[in-house]
Amino acid sequence: MLAGLVALPSAAVFAESVPSYNMYGVPGLIDMPTANVAPDATLSATLGGAGNQARATLSFQFAPRLSGSFRYSRISDFDARDSVDGVFYDRSFDLRFQLLEEGDYLPSVVVGLQDFIGTGLYGGEYLVATKEVLPGFEMTGGIGWGRLGSRAPFAEIGTRKAEKLGEGGLPTYDRWFRGDAAAFGGLSYAPNDRLRFSAEYSSDSYTRERADGGHEDDSPWNFGVDYRFRNGAQLSLYHAYGNSVGFQLTMHTNPRRAAVPGGAETAPVPVAPRARGAARDLGWVGTDTSGYRQSLNTAMTNDGLVLEGLTLEPQTATVRMRNPRYGQVPQAIGRTARAMTRVLPASIETFVIVPMVEGMALSAVTFRRSDLEALEHEDNAEILARTRITDGFGRAPSAFDDQYPKFGWALSPYMQLSVFDPESPLRADFGVRARASYRPMANLVISGSVTKKLTGNLDKIDRQDDDALPLVRTEKARYSAEGDPAIERLTLAHYGRPARDFYSRVTVGYLESMYAGVSGEVLWKPVDSRLALGAEVNYVKPRDFDQLFGLRSSETRTGRIPDVNGHLSAYYDFGKGYHGQLDVGRFLAGDYGAKVTVDREFANGWRIGAYATVTDVPFEDFGEGSFDKGIRITIPFGAVTGQPSTDRSNFVIQSLTRDGGARLNVDGRLYEQVRSYHQPEMAKTWGKFWR
Repeated sequence: MLAGLVALPSAAVFAESVPSYNMYGVPGLIDMPTANVAPDATLSATLGGAGNQARATLSFQFAPRLSGSFRYSRISDFDARDSVDGVFYDRSFDLRFQLLEEGDYLPSVVVGLQDFIGTGLYGGEYLVATKEVLPGFEMTGGIGWGRLGSRAPFAEIGTRKAEKLGEGGLPTYDRWFRGDAAAFGGLSYAPNDRLRFSAEYSSDSYTRERADGGHEDDSPWNFGVDYRFRNGAQLSLYHAYGNSVGFQLTMHTNPRRAAVPGGAETAPVPVAPRARGAARDLGWVGTDTSGYRQSLNTAMTNDGLVLEGLTLEPQTATVRMRNPRYGQVPQAIGRTARAMTRVLPASIETFVIVPMVEGMALSAVTFRRSDLEALEHEDNAEILARTRITDGFGRAPSAFDDQYPKFGWALSPYMQLSVFDPESPLRADFGVRARASYRPMANLVISGSVTKKLTGNLDKIDRQDDDALPLVRTEKARYSAEGDPAIERLTLAHYGRPARDFYSRVTVGYLESMYAGVSGEVLWKPVDSRLALGAEVNYVKPRDFDQLFGLRSSETRTGRIPDVNGHLSAYYDFGKGYHGQLDVGRFLAGDYGAKVTVDREFANGWRIGAYATVTDVPFEDFGEGSFDKGIRITIPFGAVTGQPSTDRSNFVIQSLTRDGGARLNVDGRLYEQVRSYHQPEMAKTWGKFWR
């Protein structure tokens, strides 16, 4: 987690407003929380610890007052049921909500749930207040329950159940704000924007760790010093528990404030205004127009765009365009429009640009040429207000005869990760991937990829299967062991526009590393709507473990893998960057249920969200974690390279792969390809139109 943030643009512009983070990876002193809140959309990663505790935490300020954290901990000399050679690994999730913002007289007040859906080992709740009483000098006081109520409790509120080590993964609501309550507090002083000194009284007595003999707690007083670098990183040193020295490194970035990908590309050509009276010249009509195509193709190629088709009428030009370069679609549209003003006959007043993806016309973007000439140096909102974005169904010119067939290939390294295996928290395979595609026509593609592993240990994963479901994903170690080299994917896919507002996909072949078959999908998505609905049906068979051309029996040791699975899906853009997705249906193992995903998306391409999948598999039968859930982060390549790019890196932080809630990993699903070229998404990034 830290390595990923180190490589990203610095957070120096907002560093001074980011509070200090404690050893739990949330705003705090040393071990105790404060009521400080990070700036909206701050993404933070911490790594450190003291004594026998080591913790890595990823925190995100999901809204101005709401934040969430995922923590992975290593506790040595801990004699829990699931410990490995005396080392216990634990996953936990936190939520924090600010009840009251700090004012002239009132403190900031935060309520927090710590480890609220984990094993409960770190389970605790708190109500904390923080106030700056003098410049740089803050006072914090709070009340804690659970772990945070275990030292010198002053009250008892109801009865609190003991933590449940083992499966975990379920909300522990029957323990929240119950049991012993204890007070904690502390002081911090920052003489400048680089240094901060802290002292706290801890209400956590580490009862369970002391009972197992691996932790010595000689004092409730902890002391720390934080040093903040120019890029916002925080290095902390601690004296904790009266007998231990600890450290922590904290890194921050802020997707909301990160630069829009690109900026290092060449400037666009300027709009070419027409001479007065030139718009009445129709002398070109009826003549050979191939020269216009050649000139426009050259201009668009210089900008990394592909001209696939062109129709010219006396006053209207329609361009069929493909965008392999710009992650912000309006930038591709704007550069195409600029090129059209410089190349096309002066009598053409209306420009229609139809972007194509997988041979599908996704929208039709219509401009008046005179608006482009008049508004080039005005605010982007002006040209957006005069632009019409409509459905591209039936609007695209035919592709030029020389556009297809097309062949492409690429060779690149690959990495496959597995995390949270109790025997080894991090496993990975590294190797080389060769990809190729052949397009006999625009909407028909034959593609595949082959991998050769060079090194790795995914074949050592502890399978941890159970008898409740057929083995659909817990065979991952065997696929890694026997599939070298492997045909990762080999498919024939057809994309279409069956009707206005509708899109379709049919994919047949070796759909992913574990399954072959047929996948069909239909998507309803009006060009101006925030709502989309989809349906997908798959007929699949499990592949041989060597991942070549053979298939194996659907019968597994724990049951038969069903042939048919699929989902009904709903997608909705809630506005202000929040996006939701609901998938309801049958999963690979035959279990029925729903997957809910909530993301916060940013105009520069960043995306941070979480998902949870709950099916009819009882939590106790699902295995460790109780149900499938995780965090996902998308980082646009252009945010790192400074060059425009449609490529993105996707990171998923989840529990061990289980058989419940598993979905087919088919490539090319429609929604993500379609939405970027529709009005709601283009409006978010329209600031790049004149770039």
